[in-house]
Amino acid sequence: MAEPRIRIAVVFGGRSGEHEVSRLSAASALEHLRPERYHAVPVQILPSGVWTVGRNEAPDWSAAPPGTGVVTASMAAALAVLRGVDVVLPLLHGPYGEDGTIQSLLARTGIPYVGNGTLASAAGMDKEFTKKLLVAAGLPVADSVVLRAGRDSLTAAERDRLGLPVFVKPSRAGSSLGVSRVDSWDEFPAALAHARDSDVKVLVEEAVQGREVDLGVLEFPDGRVQAGPPLEIRVPAGHEFFDFEAKYTDHATVFDIPARLPAELTATLQEHAVRAFRALGCAGLLRVDFFLRDGVTPVVNEVNTLPGFTAHSQYPQMWAAAGLPYADLLDVLVDTALHGARRATVGPGGRPAAMPWHGPRAVDPAGTAAAGPGGSGPT
Repeated sequence: MAEPRIRIAVVFGGRSGEHEVSRLSAASALEHLRPERYHAVPVQILPSGVWTVGRNEAPDWSAAPPGTGVVTASMAAALAVLRGVDVVLPLLHGPYGEDGTIQSLLARTGIPYVGNGTLASAAGMDKEFTKKLLVAAGLPVADSVVLRAGRDSLTAAERDRLGLPVFVKPSRAGSSLGVSRVDSWDEFPAALAHARDSDVKVLVEEAVQGREVDLGVLEFPDGRVQAGPPLEIRVPAGHEFFDFEAKYTDHATVFDIPARLPAELTATLQEHAVRAFRALGCAGLLRVDFFLRDGVTPVVNEVNTLPGFTAHSQYPQMWAAAGLPYADLLDVLVDTALHGARRATVGPGGRPAAMPWHGPRAVDPAGTAAAGPGGSGPT
């Protein structure tokens, strides 16, 4: 008798500026989830905050934005469906998704999910705290100054320390949204205002001159954590850095996989990437972005706890080059999440307590879920 299919919900969209990027990630995942192994349920969060379940077109709220009651009711209806699946694949990028928000909700309701937990997601989304955790683990990062709400300038000593050029970044945003390169301090006020369109907390960071190399880290169901081959980004002319357009719209951007690096430097980068995974308390996956200062010295630029996940994105391409195609990568991530759901967690009073696991729910060819032992199917 064939094994029952795994019922998986793919949650995507969200309320951040990366809504469309998330939709592209979800479309790739839904295309590559093997139909003989999975019954996939799309769950979209609209920019308005309304949750929709299934493949129907999203409602158009432009004429009359939904009220709080509509948003809350839609979330409750979606959660009722999520409670009936075996695992959730959250493909939400940016605030309200990648920052631990959706992870906290899923953890609170006891639904197994792919990828990083609440703390790792929140820390990895906030560039200030990412740097602090990495420095505490002995990893090199670029020098920076944090500007919180109410502070709009650097001291003369800070300017001298950072030098020029600098990069001005929202502390909690992705896809290079709100990022500017500043070559003259006269450009700084406009760059700060641009960053604060995305986040009130801003990093002003030294520009590390050197090659840009990224590595993907993957956790396997048996607990192994492995870094894949390095990927070097070659940005086409017309871009000052790897900005949003270079990432998503300029097809002249080139990814070299594996990057042409000495074997010992590749090994160092892989070791640093795994250390970053451990330092942040990650689970499932992480992408670590490095600069090679003067071409030889690794400096951690940023991390991404939920990297872009289209078939053409950096993270899946790195693992495809390592011999793990997109569909197999999804299998590893799902199996790791389900294995983690079966492992012991801390119960009341700090005692180990086994998380309940009833196995995948059977799904008939029509897609109707039947309850597994001790569980109930979705309504």
